[in-house]
Amino acid sequence: MKKIGIITICDYTNYGNRLQNYASQEVLKSLGCKVETIVNTPYKSGFKNKLRKIKDMKEFFERVNAKISNRLNKENVDRGRSQRMNAFKKFTNENIYETQFTISENNIPTNLSDEYDYFVVGSDQVWNPTFRHGSSIDFLTFAPKHKRIAYAPSFGISAIPDEHVENYSSWLSQMENLSVREEAGARIIKKLTGRDTVVLVDPTLMLSKEKWLSVTKSSDHKPKNAYLLTYFLGEVSKENQNSIRKIALDNKLETVNLADMNDRVHYSADPGEFIDYVNSATVFLTDSFHGTVFSILLEKPFIIFDRVAKTPSMNSRIDTLLSTFNLGSRKWNKINNNADIFNVNYSHVAPILESERNKALDYLQNALLDKDEALL
Repeated sequence: MKKIGIITICDYTNYGNRLQNYASQEVLKSLGCKVETIVNTPYKSGFKNKLRKIKDMKEFFERVNAKISNRLNKENVDRGRSQRMNAFKKFTNENIYETQFTISENNIPTNLSDEYDYFVVGSDQVWNPTFRHGSSIDFLTFAPKHKRIAYAPSFGISAIPDEHVENYSSWLSQMENLSVREEAGARIIKKLTGRDTVVLVDPTLMLSKEKWLSVTKSSDHKPKNAYLLTYFLGEVSKENQNSIRKIALDNKLETVNLADMNDRVHYSADPGEFIDYVNSATVFLTDSFHGTVFSILLEKPFIIFDRVAKTPSMNSRIDTLLSTFNLGSRKWNKINNNADIFNVNYSHVAPILESERNKALDYLQNALLDKDEALL
């Protein structure tokens, strides 16, 4: 039995991150592997680098704080974040096998490579320099080349900042088995290395609806009546807020906001409850990649809004996803009337999904094939 170490973002506040981590684990287990997620941070240890981390994250926290209502004081904000993180960590402890140790940029055990047959990096935005600061960990440079496998990782942006180009070009060139999650990522790799790269679906799409429902639970705070669900990671313009209110009013729907700290009982929902909220919603409005994924898997009416953020555009991954499944009509700018909101044709999705799943499984099986086996 091959032992696999997963390298991914360890984020105990983001639904997509926790769910893709679980999905990667389960897909690799289905191939007969023993799987562990290696807890990691991209930063170097040490006081100077902690200061660098604080500086780099300043803009992020400024954006987060800007979204918090003035009605909430710091104590309530901290309590809300703590409740959410505790819920996410509980889900992780129950569903994802993590290592008891943590690695960082300059704290990697000398025997780490010997402990695993392969290392798999992905999925999620592990190659987004805005989030991960160009960490060599995310390119598995601590392991021999033949042990490095990239499983549908995302850059999350359409172009690499100049200061990271040299490292990214070198590290990507050394990746033995290379894949990405969106077409924009394949174009980045072609530009940096000259290599063609297979585009694979996010691992969350590899698990069946029934598998996902097996890890869900219903929140005590879920409305008894029909509701409109929102999950926005970027800013929501006044115009879009008014549109959302109108949809809810016109269709007599309650509104549940999963990313709004003012709606704290829903904000603290864990990843399993997130799936159940999507599954039970009358319609789901989001700018989230994984929100889109679970809408498709659960065959729910959904509308995609472009992400509004100060960072480089992160809409390319959603565009690839919608294009793959011929669901471009679910973008907000394509919705022309109330009927369009709720009428989604999923009849063509199953064969596409089967094909994409087979492509990903073929890639992983080939990547995990022992070199001496390949010669037989």
